[in-house]
Amino acid sequence: MYISNLKLKNFRNYENAEIYFNKGVNVLTGDNAQGKTNILESIYYCSLGKSHRTNKDKELILWNKEFSYINIHVEKERTDKKIEIKIFKEGKKGIKVNSIPISKISDLIGSFNCVIFSPEDLKIVKDSPSYRRKFLDIELCKLSKRYYFNLVSYQKVLSERNYFLRMSRKLDKDLISVYDEQLSKYGSYIISERLNYIYDLNKFGSPIHYGISNKNENIEFDYIMSFKKDQNIETSVHNELKANWEKDFERKTTSIGPHKDDLLIRINGKDTRLYGSQGQQRTSILTIKFASLQIIKDRTGEYPVLLLDDVLSELDLNRQKYVLKSIKNVQTIITVTGIFDLKEYIEDDIKIFTVKDGNIL
Repeated sequence: MYISNLKLKNFRNYENAEIYFNKGVNVLTGDNAQGKTNILESIYYCSLGKSHRTNKDKELILWNKEFSYINIHVEKERTDKKIEIKIFKEGKKGIKVNSIPISKISDLIGSFNCVIFSPEDLKIVKDSPSYRRKFLDIELCKLSKRYYFNLVSYQKVLSERNYFLRMSRKLDKDLISVYDEQLSKYGSYIISERLNYIYDLNKFGSPIHYGISNKNENIEFDYIMSFKKDQNIETSVHNELKANWEKDFERKTTSIGPHKDDLLIRINGKDTRLYGSQGQQRTSILTIKFASLQIIKDRTGEYPVLLLDDVLSELDLNRQKYVLKSIKNVQTIITVTGIFDLKEYIEDDIKIFTVKDGNIL
């Protein structure tokens, strides 16, 4: 899978732009705040129908314009995809895949896969569990429309249950039982798929991290549930929800379930969030992203496109070499502030673009 060309109109600081990419490595170079990251953002948007930088689509529209437009052509082994997205100022958006309008994001997911590595990804390691859950959910949604359906359904039922807990003066056990049955069904599927993904993260991530760290570190991923699993997952979720009725009613929120779970990352047996150095935390993210590439290839048969946003400047020379030597057979788009001797580490052809004030040369 690779992107052959990208067209932008009124997207961020691009009034009109068109880029023809190389199948191998593409380097976007230029000073800060010229629009390099905006190109990666537009590509990512075509994968999931959302930005990795903002929840407000109107921020993607060029100042004083009514809409922005993204057009991307993706070459695949089976069926090529042309994805068009028009984002309007009032908050609506229109999406077409191969010129056919789609009404649901679930119809877009899976059409084009990419993995992005940006400085903001350190939040996965350093910040609250919500960032780690979000990472798992995004990666699993890319791989499965069924997961997306269960996740959306779970969040809807969870919102209704919490609203009931906030607004009710008396605990209605019959009604809350209905919510619990649905949460158990959707929640157990989410947890099961997350556990399978963690298994693959360990399978692919362990040798990757061992190589990145020059054989000095072992990494381990573990899924931490918010409840005790006594039987199968669905039964355990249902029993724990019921056991927490009184506490949930008092606190006005649902206390257990996949929305409270966490991903634990250990390096040499120690919690990376608490005890890892800045370098170890950054390396663990690098491991996660490269393992994600392998997981997508393993499950879909094709590598996704790899987007690296100003990552090399944050890594020491050994890790830079590892990254650049590991992107063979993967279309990669890299942003850098200055060109250094990439060809020393990359066997594939390199195409270099200079970005300045929303113009691409």
